[in-house]
Amino acid sequence: MSALTAHARLGRMCAVGVECGRRLAGWARAHAAALPGAAFDGGMLTALGLVCATGSPHATVEDLETVSRAALWVFAVDHAVETTRPEPVIEDCLRAAAGGQPASPVAVMLADLRAGLAARPAFPGHAEAWQDQLERTLTAMARQQQWRAEQARLTLEDYLRAADSCGAALVNLSHWIATGDAWTLAHLEQARQAGDHVQRYLRLLNDLAGAEREERRGDANALRFGITREQLHEAMADLAARAEGLLAPIRAGSPATAAYLEHQMAFNTGFYAGSDYWGSS
Repeated sequence: MSALTAHARLGRMCAVGVECGRRLAGWARAHAAALPGAAFDGGMLTALGLVCATGSPHATVEDLETVSRAALWVFAVDHAVETTRPEPVIEDCLRAAAGGQPASPVAVMLADLRAGLAARPAFPGHAEAWQDQLERTLTAMARQQQWRAEQARLTLEDYLRAADSCGAALVNLSHWIATGDAWTLAHLEQARQAGDHVQRYLRLLNDLAGAEREERRGDANALRFGITREQLHEAMADLAARAEGLLAPIRAGSPATAAYLEHQMAFNTGFYAGSDYWGSS
């Protein structure tokens, strides 16, 4: 591949990412009540568009609608759980995901996300798995808030049991249901297993990168629970190696899915070195 071709591919990915961010901004305006304050700024939407586009370099803007919306919703529900009582938020979201009437803005946003996903051909066969992953994500978020309220001291192993609070597994599953190739949909549990290792890596990476912001806001963070930076770095190296081992057979069946998961670790490691998804808060 010539340098010109490589740069042209990069330019296309960036263009798709920017357009994805613009479309996401339209969806964000429709759900503004679930995205309060400067934390949900234009930079967040552009960053989400770029991470989605570069993770799926051959995707169109339309292909990225579900994954970008799912990622934004995870930020919205994370904010809601951290700033209000978690239990009503979680109950409302689970009710909305099951087809009930949503009461809160973040549950309305989830119902909209699910409606779009339900229109995809693969959804009926994976609806139960999606509902289960949603519940796991919300339960882990609530557990983190309980630990925060209790000022708990945790082992790294205990902390990682709530890694679903990161939301990456839910975003991944939504993306694969919406656009996954035949191999990925037929081997979804294998892809999810690798994705779980990637999610744990991202959970710890986020804790390291967002430590100052989360300390300022009083948010849950591994460092608040007595886990050291050295432990986080060591665990991340181990998780990255384990994930790579799980990605090898996936790469043989679906290079795109393997690259997508690998990209999450690489892109976010670089991204967090200089920025943050959250805007000022």
